[in-house]
Amino acid sequence: MSGELTVENRGELNHILRKRRIITSRIVERKARKKKKMRGTVKTHDLAIFTRQFATMINAGLPIIQCLDTLSKQVSKDMFRDVIAQITKDVESGSTLAEGLAKHPNVFPGLYVSMVEAGELGGILDVILLRLSTFLEKLDALKRKVQTAMMYPSVVLTVALMATAFLLIFVIPTFAKLFSDFGGTLPLPTRIVMVMSNFLRTKWWLLTGIITGAIFLFKKYRATSNGRLKTDAFLLKIPAIGNIIRKAAVARFTRTLGTLISSGVPILDGLKITAKTSGNRVVHDAIMNTRASIREGQTIAEPLRKSGVFPPMVVQMISIGEDTGALDNMLDKIADFYEEEVDTAVDGLTSIIEPVMIVFMGGMVGTMVVAMYLPIFKMVNVIMAN
Repeated sequence: MSGELTVENRGELNHILRKRRIITSRIVERKARKKKKMRGTVKTHDLAIFTRQFATMINAGLPIIQCLDTLSKQVSKDMFRDVIAQITKDVESGSTLAEGLAKHPNVFPGLYVSMVEAGELGGILDVILLRLSTFLEKLDALKRKVQTAMMYPSVVLTVALMATAFLLIFVIPTFAKLFSDFGGTLPLPTRIVMVMSNFLRTKWWLLTGIITGAIFLFKKYRATSNGRLKTDAFLLKIPAIGNIIRKAAVARFTRTLGTLISSGVPILDGLKITAKTSGNRVVHDAIMNTRASIREGQTIAEPLRKSGVFPPMVVQMISIGEDTGALDNMLDKIADFYEEEVDTAVDGLTSIIEPVMIVFMGGMVGTMVVAMYLPIFKMVNVIMAN
């Protein structure tokens, strides 16, 4: 029997071989080959489909290598296909599936790798993959709901700004020429609109630079630890939107931790993985503080209550789950409840935003139209008076 393993040094190789109880007669070192970098990410939806199909094949009794080979031919994204092919080679060389997945963190997050590792150790890989696929499908649905809530106002605002820019650049200058021949003092709204039009036509580069610089500085600030914490805390305080973000974070936290615990992942490892996938620095810090408290012997519920991030109902249900020994089931119930809450909140926000954005867009365009017609009415009055 022969095989290949990619390791940093001979000591690591000996450690892995001893762990797997493999006795070698000869070890040949190969020169490291330059690996092709695989950039890009895979959408949650695509990963969920891959996992569901993988679970079905494993459950049917097919070998892992055959499953991976078949799945690599079915995926449409070239990068994903190359990643699966590389994992297949690693498994053929003697690596575990989890070790192969761990080499591609941009595709398979820590949560995915930890659950697969637990499934391999427990001999229930098909069950774990089914849980993973269900988790990914629910996570994808949650993301889509939040994105839908943000999409409508973004589109309406973009259309309003484009319509305003069109009027300022192409329509207002025509009226400006007419008003310059008219003479006299123009109404204040008209003068303001004409200044805006002149600035946009002649100093557009300055406006572009200011917007670009502001975006750049914001990204740089958000990339810092303190900046990420402050901006994420601000997002949670925004009326209506902050409520959706908080509920979505609670749903993601409870769904992820419940899935990990039910799959046999230790609670401390589960909390560390869950913190990384929280999507909000405030929630991340609250989870990591909870993890530190558990290491000192406390329960999960108490540090969560002190953080002030999680609603009292969530803390209470987690406490009941710990007392009854059914924490994973309780976490799943909390996730189901808050996913429905996100649905309701998104629907409510959309119903409020639609009329507000329509009024806002109409107000912007209407204000400029009125500002332009005020001098015309004044001109008509002057002509009639003469």
